[in-house]
Amino acid sequence: MKQVSESKQEPMEIYLCIGQSNMAGRAPIETQDRDSLNNVFLFTNDENKPWEKAANPLNKYSTVRKHIDMQKLGPSYGFAKTMAQSRQGKRIGLVVNAKGGTSIEEWKPGDTLYNEAVNQTKKALKHGVLKGIIWHQGETNASRYKAYMPKITELIESLRKDFNAPNLPFVAGQLSPDKPQRNDFNQMILELPTKVKNTGVITTENTATIDNTHFDSASQRLLGERYAIEMLKLISKE
Repeated sequence: MKQVSESKQEPMEIYLCIGQSNMAGRAPIETQDRDSLNNVFLFTNDENKPWEKAANPLNKYSTVRKHIDMQKLGPSYGFAKTMAQSRQGKRIGLVVNAKGGTSIEEWKPGDTLYNEAVNQTKKALKHGVLKGIIWHQGETNASRYKAYMPKITELIESLRKDFNAPNLPFVAGQLSPDKPQRNDFNQMILELPTKVKNTGVITTENTATIDNTHFDSASQRLLGERYAIEMLKLISKE
């Protein structure tokens, strides 16, 4: 009976989480962030055990990450928690493959960061269906915001082509407003849904940082919820 039950289990709903340090997570992992999440699984890239119950730090299995000690709380935890609560009965799978300090130019389709994210996700897709992508990056590009929109558009279009999913939901995030020089970037990124179909942007009002750049723990939880709410809106259109 157990084998029959497993064979009828719905495919896992998989989400790719990519970007730079705030997606990788630099906020302290507090007590409330230490539990594993029900019905949420993290891709490990281990052929013998490809998935484990998702627990922080979620960027631990990134194939491009910096030192493991740098991996802390990012938005993917709150995102997955909210998604699991909203998608009752669904299994949520995360592929987290972020790297701190990277520019959008380093995520250019065909280059290492991009290829690694795609390759890891395709391995994970043996066990489920890709439902969406969340992206937090831009601190490195804030002073060059005028050139950003064509590059993120190319990124989204390439990912959709490589996953054969022309309407794949994609949600980006604003940067911390703690530094005024990011204001232009934050205004620019709000235009993404008018430029690329089936995309969304989360805002960063009422957030705080630990160093004027990296969000604190409470803010990362809030941003994760916002990513989920925006993703749910896009999924509902399918």
